[in-house]
Amino acid sequence: MTPIIALDFKDKTTTLDFLSQFPKEEHLFVKVGMELFYAEGPAIITEIQQARPVSIFLDLKLHDIPNTVEKAAWQLGKLGVAMTTVHAAGGKDMMIAAKRGLLAGAKAAGHPAPKMLAITQLTSTDQTMLTNQLSIEIPISQAVQHLAAIAQASNADGVVASALETPLIRSVTRPDFLVVTPGIRPYGAAVGDQKRVVTPGRAKRLGSSAIVVGRPITQADDPVAAYQSIKEAWETAHD
Repeated sequence: MTPIIALDFKDKTTTLDFLSQFPKEEHLFVKVGMELFYAEGPAIITEIQQARPVSIFLDLKLHDIPNTVEKAAWQLGKLGVAMTTVHAAGGKDMMIAAKRGLLAGAKAAGHPAPKMLAITQLTSTDQTMLTNQLSIEIPISQAVQHLAAIAQASNADGVVASALETPLIRSVTRPDFLVVTPGIRPYGAAVGDQKRVVTPGRAKRLGSSAIVVGRPITQADDPVAAYQSIKEAWETAHD
């Protein structure tokens, strides 16, 4: 899976202008998150799909009671995206309901169902926050591993997690279970608000299935060159 570019932009115009820099024939994997989706609505998915060859990871992190999440997931399943997210902290019943909604929505629209990824712990969370603010006393790695096991038992296709926890996740999940890793920074890049970060190559060596990269590409002087550099580092790293 090629590196996923996080389209963390405020509107459609900025997004499409950014994408226009890349060769038209190149298939990209991109992430649409809350800011862009809430600004433009579901139409942004169609706009991007019509603009170029693309797969879309719709990252909205659904987290509510099972009935509400199932109905929301039905709407997302209709959009023809490749992947979407729910919070594992919502529990088994919520995740099962979400998967049911995604499958039904995709079937109604005639699309393949998106992969459902469960959020474990955000890469902006560290052990101090986990313990002092969330009152979770176990090590963060153990918390992530536990949520990944629950996600697999709840019909999730994978999780979103730091590469630092990928080996532990792999120890309790099936071989084809996806581990999608944000918090990616090339060597020497600014960390920003991320706390558990790794380089593209290290993520690959730790066993991540895919990486999500935002600011190191979108805020680069030459986004295409930055993307190609990260892609090369990812693809040439040895497991």
